[in-house]
This record gives sequence, C-alpha cells and structure tokens, in this order.
Amino acid sequence: MNTIITIGRQFGSGGREIGELLAKNYGINCYDKELLSRAAKESGFCEEMIQNHDERPTNSFLYNLVMDTYSFGYNASSFVDMPISHKVFLAQFDTIKKIAEEGPCVIVGRCADYALSDFDNVLNIFIHADEESKIKRIKERFADVKTDDQARDMMNKKDKQRQSYYNYYSSKKWGRADSYDLSINSGILGIDGTVKFIMQYVEDYELLKK
Repeated sequence: MNTIITIGRQFGSGGREIGELLAKNYGINCYDKELLSRAAKESGFCEEMIQNHDERPTNSFLYNLVMDTYSFGYNASSFVDMPISHKVFLAQFDTIKKIAEEGPCVIVGRCADYALSDFDNVLNIFIHADEESKIKRIKERFADVKTDDQARDMMNKKDKQRQSYYNYYSSKKWGRADSYDLSINSGILGIDGTVKFIMQYVEDYELLKK
C-alpha cells in the first residue's frame, strides 16, 4: 500500500466511518478530527479556534482579497492582516501536506484533494448516498435528532457548509463527479461493501502504477 486516499463526503453518507475502516484494513492512519489537533500544535493556534473554523465557509469578499495574496505569495505582514479563517485554512493546508509526506494514509475532508494536487500517489474519493440512507444514519448517530425533518435540516446545513468551504478554497466543485477519481453511493453497497469496493479500486490503481 503506497497510496494516499482523500475522502470527500456528504453528511450522513458514512464517509468518516469508511475512511476509518480503510485505514484500519491497511494498517495506516486516518486523519479527520485528528488533523485539527495536529494543525493546532504545528501552527500555534489553539485547537478550539481551528475547530470553530473547521470546514466552514467565509465571507466571499474577504476570501477574494486573501486568495489573491495567497495565489501570488504572501509575506509576514500580509499574513498578519489575514482573517482568522484563512490562517486556519493555511495551517490545515500545510499540515495535510506534511502528513502526506510521511507516507500512505487516509484524510477525510478539508480540501485534502486540493492540498495534495501535486502528489502523484493520491486517490480522491467522494462518498454520497440517497436521502433515506443518510437520514437513517444521522438519527442513529445523534441521539438528539428524533425526526426525519431534523435529520434532513442538519444534513442540508452541514452539506451547504462543506460545499461552500470546498468551492471557496478549491479550484473544483464539491460533490461533482469530475472533481474526484471515484464517486460512490454508499447507500447501495453499505459501509462494508463500499470499503471492499474502494480497496479493490486501490489495488487495481496500484497495479497500474507499477
């Protein structure tokens, strides 16, 4: 196993669980919330600050200003003037690259596919599912979500945040098939079946790379 797997996911699709199972089966690390702790440690930001800005969209006007600076390189003074949300993004961006340089792993969310676009051993996967499957999973996972409407509202809010965040910081479109190497409906095969399918895909990918 020499491949880095990034996972984008709809809320409730089981993307995090799929990532964890893939990592367990391969004997490698899976980074989801763990990435936030490491980014905080390496950047000097407090972990709470990074969590508060995790995969959340920011003001588009400020985004354009900062990304103009980021695209053409930035100096110390421009970094000081950046909104906190962009400093947090850059901290995560740098941490993702460092993690990938250490060897094969699974990274969930946080524009990891974009951060690792220069790496040649990365497979970018997007996990989605039908609404019924997602609602069922959300209600099972969150004890305070009692009704389908509550689950649907949570799902729509989280997905909107992730979409906005990804589309702000990435040059691609969140959830669109051509933004990824593989897009798979976990509602059809289930979690274990999806993991097996991805592992077969990775195996074939690595054979072709040899």
